Amino acid sequence: MDKMWSGRFSAGASSLLDKFNASIMFDRKLYKEDIEGSLAHAQMLAKQNILTKEELTQITDGLNQIIVEIESDVFEWNIHDEDLHMGIEKRLTALIGDAGKKLHTARSRNDQVAVDFRRYVLKRNLEIVEGLKLLMSEVLVVARKHTETLIPGMTHLQHAQPTNFAFHLGAYLSMFKRDIERFEDSYRRNNVSPLGCAALAGTPHKIDRDMTAKLLGFDSVSVNCLDTVSDRDFALEILFNISTMMMHISRLSEELVMWSSYEFGFVELSDEYSTGSSIMPQKKNPDVPELLRGKTGRVYGSLMGLLTVMKGLPLAYNKDTQEDKEGVFDSVETAQISLEILKEAIKTMEVKAHNMKSACSVGHLAATDLADYLVEKCDIPFREAHFITGKAVAKSEELKIDLSDIEFKYLHEIDSRISDDVLEFLILKNSMNARTSAGGTSTVRTKEQLAYFETFLQV
Repeated sequence: MDKMWSGRFSAGASSLLDKFNASIMFDRKLYKEDIEGSLAHAQMLAKQNILTKEELTQITDGLNQIIVEIESDVFEWNIHDEDLHMGIEKRLTALIGDAGKKLHTARSRNDQVAVDFRRYVLKRNLEIVEGLKLLMSEVLVVARKHTETLIPGMTHLQHAQPTNFAFHLGAYLSMFKRDIERFEDSYRRNNVSPLGCAALAGTPHKIDRDMTAKLLGFDSVSVNCLDTVSDRDFALEILFNISTMMMHISRLSEELVMWSSYEFGFVELSDEYSTGSSIMPQKKNPDVPELLRGKTGRVYGSLMGLLTVMKGLPLAYNKDTQEDKEGVFDSVETAQISLEILKEAIKTMEVKAHNMKSACSVGHLAATDLADYLVEKCDIPFREAHFITGKAVAKSEELKIDLSDIEFKYLHEIDSRISDDVLEFLILKNSMNARTSAGGTSTVRTKEQLAYFETFLQV
């Protein structure tokens, strides 16, 4: 069976080359984008009198029949056809004859695949944005219930200052908001049409690139054809955006793993999203967040793989870029299921507020408040206040109590300038609510932050 490009060759390709060279078994995922691109191209060719109205009708009917065949799982994908473009064109020609051979006028597989892949990536950008918004909405549902629920704020994984759980979740809402903005920005930047660039330098045919761009939903046409057919920045961007998003998901997952352990006991994941042990009957394993951590490395690999493919390519198109799709397909699917299952895991988990509050009574979370009290009420320079507070912490350690529970007499012994009103500053809830600066953890400020995220999701 001759290939469509075989005119220049005197010998057929080996079966080994077919196996090594072909992409049809994975790029067929782009069939809808490919056929939509061909339908738009055919309409433009007819408008420019390159195709007759009859030929346009034949091509349109043939391509629509091919969609039905593919979606009915009766279309024959043959590795000998190399890629989906050639497979679909061969089937179209078999259905309608010579009119099918005219469809490729004024285009190349180079701009054809660039159109298909770019449109696939652009669609997935928007789908991932919707998934992120659903995740944010579920996190907000949980956060609204816990604007006064104390939880230890940590640095270096050591207890630092009292915060509330909604404030902690707000940090992840901030991350996911930035993720949404990255995907949306990538969509706007990359929504330009490659169709009409042909192999690398445009075409002598009198085509209308603006028409096909409009038909396919692009904002404009690309500026330089040499760049366009070899550009995979849009694929790198979605891989980077997914990698960053998965890094955020992985950080939250790490905390879910810790929080669900006996040592923390801050949350309990539902039975629906937990697994058991094959040998230890008592186990309830947080496999969902653990897998989310693991899958993060997987998408990092796809990003690094494509960066490596692209780093040494001369202009313009090179076969190396056939390696651009599988990593993107896999990363997109990973991103979408990760967003969905994390949303459900958060929706169904139990928050154990009492354990969070109890954990705040360990680690002297009010230490900074004592130092601030000394600065504000006693007019003591902060460095001296820091030293005095350190002595108070040491005394609490000696007494085997938390600083928030220390009696006034011990503080007065350490420094006589301290008055008994200091005890109000050491109450953990007061400590949390004292942080009223913009972006702070006080309940008032936290509610403002949640309102900000709610407004963002409604726009």
